[in-house]
Amino acid sequence: MKTIAILGSTGSIGTQTLDVVRANGDIRVAALAAGKNRKLLEQQIREFHPRLAAVADEADAKALRTAVADLEVEILYGEEGREAVAVCEEAEILVTAIVGMIGILPTIRAIEAGKDIALANKETLVTAGHIIMPLAARCGVKILPVDSEHSAIFQALQGEERRKIDKILLTASGGPFRGRKDLKGLRVEDALKHPNWSMGQKITIDSASMVNKGLEVMEAKWLFGTDLDQIQVVIQPQSVIHSMVQFVDGAVIAQLGTPDMKLPIQYALYYPERRYLGGDRLDFAKLGQITFEDPDPETFLGLKYAFEAARTGGSMPTVFNAANERAVSKFLNRKIGFTDIYEIIRYCMDAHQTIADPDIRQILDTEQSVYELIESRW
Repeated sequence: MKTIAILGSTGSIGTQTLDVVRANGDIRVAALAAGKNRKLLEQQIREFHPRLAAVADEADAKALRTAVADLEVEILYGEEGREAVAVCEEAEILVTAIVGMIGILPTIRAIEAGKDIALANKETLVTAGHIIMPLAARCGVKILPVDSEHSAIFQALQGEERRKIDKILLTASGGPFRGRKDLKGLRVEDALKHPNWSMGQKITIDSASMVNKGLEVMEAKWLFGTDLDQIQVVIQPQSVIHSMVQFVDGAVIAQLGTPDMKLPIQYALYYPERRYLGGDRLDFAKLGQITFEDPDPETFLGLKYAFEAARTGGSMPTVFNAANERAVSKFLNRKIGFTDIYEIIRYCMDAHQTIADPDIRQILDTEQSVYELIESRW
């Protein structure tokens, strides 16, 4: 019996993780943390019977305690609640499916407590990879990627020496605006129409802007110990090849499959075992062809700015991430246009004095200062 805890249980990755739990009879859920979706969390508590659950704020915690008073479950809230879920004694693996930099501190606490991490929170490595990866090594903890692209790379590397990597070929669908040269006037509804994947709103917008791929580049650098020059982004519109690794002898190993996030989630939870997973299978005869394109970083500036932030290093990736996070929130709330996301990121990067080797407090302070800068102008 494997026991897990989930940060972000009511989001896209969290709910699909629970789908994997339902499909297998040997995973127990010890703890769940959610944001504001109290009703869904209540349903999850009643179905999976965790001993601990957490929500974002105190009012929701009080209401949830009343709603599940008939069950033996402790209800916490806020940062204390997230960290309690992260270090839950029974859990062997923490699934970090929470969106945003609020995932960093609980992930650190979980690593310090000896939990393996099924990582779906990009911000953890984007902003604090220089802290997270050495800490995981010292604590003997595995970081198991859940993103489809990083899981593909991870799978391609099984049985291979990482020092023999020549290049990582990180694939991208291109999002709903692939091929466009003019991104002005695009609506929220347009940006949320991803052609292949069903994801949360924030990640879907990031995919449309190519910021998501930029964040994945930074993540891959830390996960696989490569230089930025060894990471190449390739547009693969069918989302059939989830990523590839080219080795020093010229061989390329790719992981292919249907666009279904349950595959990388299940692989992370059961690694190194492969389990049966229901669902569609690739039919290459019907597929007909797999095509590739170069990305367009001059139109989709999210990718260009991400590489710049990653090369600068230090606190600059935090600025890039925080500026995008706040800008996407404003776009989803129809306060700014789509291309304003890029303008906000550029403005914040230009205004920042980079801290070369930031600690956690400096990372979180940088995030807050970026938010304040944005609010002072937009």
